[in-house]
Amino acid sequence: MAKAREIALLFATLFLFWGMLNGSLAQDVLGVGLVAALVIAVLFRDGLAVLSEFRATPRAFFAAARYLPYFLKELVKSNLALAAIVLAPDLPVNPGIVKVRTRLKSRMGRLLLANSITLTPGTLTVELDGEWLYIHWVTVESTDIEAATASIVAGFERYLEVMYG
Repeated sequence: MAKAREIALLFATLFLFWGMLNGSLAQDVLGVGLVAALVIAVLFRDGLAVLSEFRATPRAFFAAARYLPYFLKELVKSNLALAAIVLAPDLPVNPGIVKVRTRLKSRMGRLLLANSITLTPGTLTVELDGEWLYIHWVTVESTDIEAATASIVAGFERYLEVMYG
């Protein structure tokens, strides 16, 4: 029964995103989305649904509502910082791969953290191995695990921890 719930959640998430991305309620568009979401949900029944490990508590919903503006703010900040680096005549980069630690226990929480880091320009999650993430950072500020974790991970993690654990 739990597996059916996981498949249903994945299907609902995929179909919702399909609808949002297409912006159309035409029958043919909804039909294709329905079939695609169903096929993917069955093929990936081990769970890819964003809501599969979500803690459905008022505190988690509040954290989710605050996570999106935080992510967008970080996205704009990092875009501006990276644009400044690219436009600088001397191209002040100090690229490298840093090792950071996450406190997140759930698979989906870790996946969302890795994707949030990757979607923020200037950082790219190279590997996720248990509690460790290896991040390519265009301007390495510190190779110290705790300092790099505080700089890259901590902001996202404070919301994801409430949402996913």
